[in-house]
Amino acid sequence: MEKAWIVWSRWFLVAAAGCAGLLFAFVAALDPFGMRVGAGQPARPIMDINQRFMYPQLVRSGRFDAAVLGTSTIRLLDPQTLSQGLDARFVNLAMNAATPWEQLQMAGLFRDHVSLPKRIIWGLDVTWCEPDATDAAKRLTPRPMPDWLSREVRWTDWPKLLNLTNLEIAGRLMAYRLGWSQERIRGDGYEVFTPPEASYDLARARSHIYMSNGGQKLDLTPLPPMPVSAAESAGWRFPALAWLEEAIAAFPKETQVMLVLPPAHLMGYPREGSAGWQRYGACKAGIAALARRHGATLVDYAHASPITARDENYWDPLHFRLPIAARFAEELVAIAKGGQPLPDGAARVLR
Repeated sequence: MEKAWIVWSRWFLVAAAGCAGLLFAFVAALDPFGMRVGAGQPARPIMDINQRFMYPQLVRSGRFDAAVLGTSTIRLLDPQTLSQGLDARFVNLAMNAATPWEQLQMAGLFRDHVSLPKRIIWGLDVTWCEPDATDAAKRLTPRPMPDWLSREVRWTDWPKLLNLTNLEIAGRLMAYRLGWSQERIRGDGYEVFTPPEASYDLARARSHIYMSNGGQKLDLTPLPPMPVSAAESAGWRFPALAWLEEAIAAFPKETQVMLVLPPAHLMGYPREGSAGWQRYGACKAGIAALARRHGATLVDYAHASPITARDENYWDPLHFRLPIAARFAEELVAIAKGGQPLPDGAARVLR
């Protein structure tokens, strides 16, 4: 009886090892995250909705010489519009809820794999102005981009592919290859992640925009400037801006850098006149100063304007609708080519 049990156990282990080997071979052969992708090789179709895992292969493919960086507040910038208007090959590498540190990793990956980047458009939301933005606890989201995807892949990284999530993505890629499925995100990183425009409901949008007030609309007109002591303002710190400046300085001098403060709804900012607004203004002044030092263009949408003050332009406090996205992209193209923004004052430009 004991001998039979030993034989059964051995065969079970052999079968388990064989099954694991076959699954690993399946994932490795399909290579859904493009670990084998190098310059001149096409990236795999993007089948995972988590951009963090899929974008590195787009960078390593060498197809693109210009990039959009940032969070979901700039993900609706269409690379095709930018590429056609600015004679470059744009990829949108913005990631939902990306921390400043995660954005820096993507910027570094792009810089290291593109010999001469033509353009960078970097969306900077209010997270760059947080006093603890560089703390270790703030570096990663609950969905971090694995460090081995943001550097050169080594053979020791391959065993990390053997898990249920990667098996699922490999299965999706197989379905795509067989014509049973479509890619989840376009091959230049662009995706309309907001709901269909036909489903837009202003009342529902307002419930999201003013969620902190129970869905009830708030008066967002500017307040009289709140007194802020010199001691308080002297203590304002924006440590992530040092990271940003270092990253910009590392790009070749020929790279044309545009820093953009995206147009969130006014609920996405401190109320104008408040101490928080004044602190944010000091942060914006710091961004403007570093833009001047490095010859970058700064485009500021983060203020009261016909875009940011209208509820009907938004799904929630951070995410605008597709008509605004189209205007946003076209206006940035015009500004990048030396033109003027639209006369409604939504965009303030520092060259």
